[in-house]
Amino acid sequence: MKALYERCCGIDVHKRIVVACLKCGKKQEIREFGTTTEELRSLTEWLSDSKCQMIAMESTGSYWKPLYNIFELSSLAAIVVNARDMRNVPGRKTDIKDAEWIADLLQHGLLRASYIPNREQRELRELSRYRKSLIEERARELNRLQKMLEGGNIKLASVVSDINGRSARNLLTHMLKRDTSLTKEEVSSLVRGRLRHKVEAIMKALDGFLTPLQKQLMLKVVDHIDDMTKRIGEMDDLMNQYLTEYHEAIQKLDEIPGIGRQSAETILAETGLDMSRFPTAKHFSSWAGLAPGNNESAGKRRYGRTTKGNITLKTTLIQCAKAAVKKTDSFLSAQYQRLVVRRGANRATVAVAHTMLISIYHMLKNNVPFTDLGADYYNRFNTQSKIQHYLKKLKQLGWELDSATIPTAAV
Repeated sequence: MKALYERCCGIDVHKRIVVACLKCGKKQEIREFGTTTEELRSLTEWLSDSKCQMIAMESTGSYWKPLYNIFELSSLAAIVVNARDMRNVPGRKTDIKDAEWIADLLQHGLLRASYIPNREQRELRELSRYRKSLIEERARELNRLQKMLEGGNIKLASVVSDINGRSARNLLTHMLKRDTSLTKEEVSSLVRGRLRHKVEAIMKALDGFLTPLQKQLMLKVVDHIDDMTKRIGEMDDLMNQYLTEYHEAIQKLDEIPGIGRQSAETILAETGLDMSRFPTAKHFSSWAGLAPGNNESAGKRRYGRTTKGNITLKTTLIQCAKAAVKKTDSFLSAQYQRLVVRRGANRATVAVAHTMLISIYHMLKNNVPFTDLGADYYNRFNTQSKIQHYLKKLKQLGWELDSATIPTAAV
């Protein structure tokens, strides 16, 4: 095979050591380095002095990141490759042979580089993902609190819609910090809004038995929830501080049904603003993990699972899709209703998320606003055949056709 690079390097990455194989034509040199910054600088100097054209390494956990940071600062060209694209023959695995294999594949252009954004976007990703993990952890703590309340015969969640709401938290705080039950007057003074008309139901829901140990444990859980709420607010402030250049794009994405400001920030932190990295919307959806997989044999296409991709982006878009289908006067809701009958709720939701991702791609690449196609989009096609189909169904149900009641388009 024709060699693509005259001088290139394959690196086998581990936690404490890295093994580098530098290929110069048919000659090669192998060296071992530690993973401290000082030793990685030595690796960089060796590759720079050797005039290395390209470096390749596996995406092993997060161990590739220190190397990539050093190479990026030293202006050395480097790619990170998925391990499944560079598997060697079984039974011949050593660190040295792995480095040689990576270098050999790189030299002949047989490796596919993973998309690695610039340093600023990588930092935004870490911030966004940390905020997302805090929100998920708070949701788990709320579920844990609800489980404890059920264990003490407290049925507050059957009356209020959110046990972390202001009225519910007022009731819980006063109930957990005292030994006696709340009176009707106290409950009436603690609740707000429409819950003032449910005082009797709230009194019955709070009629349970909690031991002192359960109350102390619940107070710890409530304090943890408050602490995470505070930290989530701090993360929101940091996101607003470092997303100044994203504000226009956030406002555009906010126009899509189902996508709020927080979801738009998470999506843009994962994708960035530059769509030139992805030639088409199909490439973009495949990278995100929302494209249908290929599973075809003997000319028959079978069910193919969605591809593996960016987990954070995929889960965020699926959550947005579940919210978007609730807006009944939108195209996304019409698409969901069209697919859910024959494909099921989960597949229909993924299809809606795929449509939203394609819209985001064109909005960011072509700088165009979002345009909803409307809930009647699918009714605009094959109108005549649809009328005939429904008239046939009505006749089968016993409804007699009358020329006075038949629509003009069906005559």
